Amino acid sequence: MKIVSLQTHVVAVPPPHIGGMYWLFVQLTTDCGIQGVGEIYSATFGPEAMVPVIEDVFQRYLLDEDPHHVERFFRQAYSSGFTQRPDLTMMGVVSGLEMACWDIIGKAADKPVYELLGGMVNERLRSYTYLYPVNARGEHDYDDPDLAAEYAVKYMEQGFTALKFDPAGPYTAYSGHQLSLEVMDRCETFCRKIREAVGNRCDLLFGTHGQMVPSSAIRLARRLEKYDPLWFEEPVPPGQEHAMGQVAARTSIPIACGERLTTKYEFHRLLTSGGASILQMNVGRCGGLLEAKKIASLAEVHYAQIAPHLYNGPVGAAASFQLAACTPNFLIQESIETWGGFHAEVLKKPLHWEDGYIIPSREPGLGVELDMEVVRRHSPYSGQRLHLQMAPKPVDVRDDAAARG
Repeated sequence: MKIVSLQTHVVAVPPPHIGGMYWLFVQLTTDCGIQGVGEIYSATFGPEAMVPVIEDVFQRYLLDEDPHHVERFFRQAYSSGFTQRPDLTMMGVVSGLEMACWDIIGKAADKPVYELLGGMVNERLRSYTYLYPVNARGEHDYDDPDLAAEYAVKYMEQGFTALKFDPAGPYTAYSGHQLSLEVMDRCETFCRKIREAVGNRCDLLFGTHGQMVPSSAIRLARRLEKYDPLWFEEPVPPGQEHAMGQVAARTSIPIACGERLTTKYEFHRLLTSGGASILQMNVGRCGGLLEAKKIASLAEVHYAQIAPHLYNGPVGAAASFQLAACTPNFLIQESIETWGGFHAEVLKKPLHWEDGYIIPSREPGLGVELDMEVVRRHSPYSGQRLHLQMAPKPVDVRDDAAARG
């Protein structure tokens, strides 16, 4: 069996762009007609730059190769251009192409991928969602703690047992920074009101995304400890694992991070620095399914758990479910509400969510199939925004307070 062709689809996500501005899907086809699908998580560059990069990696390292040889593919791409070090864009491309290889492998074996990566351990996957509160004007409103508490109850009544929210202010290209007292008050208010609303029926997942310097993160953590969150997410920027360890050593709240890291090498440094006890690798960025399984094994050695990150499309989600299903130290899987909306529309059969749990597919491969009519109708993405973007200016204490009320 050999891989003979690649198709790349840049799919525009309709407003309100839940899951990002666009999704990068790749399809590989073999000489015997088996097709595999993968997804590349958000990249540093826009789609017009990424499409030829994906084609270049395919031509060099996958064309006319056996899709079973994922170790060979990873090592050659990881070493491309005499690098042999984690490269965010290369690893994103590798991740999507590698999961497409696994989709082919599973279909050829007539097995779900999790059965080929150690076998099913978790028949259902505990899930959490961000709060997506909608105000009276029909707009998403992330700044009102009372509305957040109201929606926390709604999600709890749907079956969720864990809820994530991030009231700590904007992510900027100049973070980390010291949070103002007003912002810290707001964070504490969110935690208090949501905890009062859900009691002990839901874990609180306090999301931040590298906004703080370590001293500010420690100050905030002390305020939040009384509400007993399950985790404090990526409190400082991801480039310095010892800074993350500095925060972890000064709080009782478990530190979770990893969505912006790639490969076992970066996660090894995070674990050995004591920077996190919950790893949030994204299968569409970290190097693919086999690399994610290796990262999970490293975590197991440190008695750490995995909570795979997921803020992208349903193909990357399906791959993440395969990892979670076969991983003994799995904690919880990020869900985007209950996988309705465009996440369901772009698939022939939607992802299966039931009473707070994701049910892994028993179909061969990744267990998903794109609805190509929907893909074509929403392709290509023609906007200028990246999948996710950071604010271009430093935080101004007064402006932030005014904007947040």
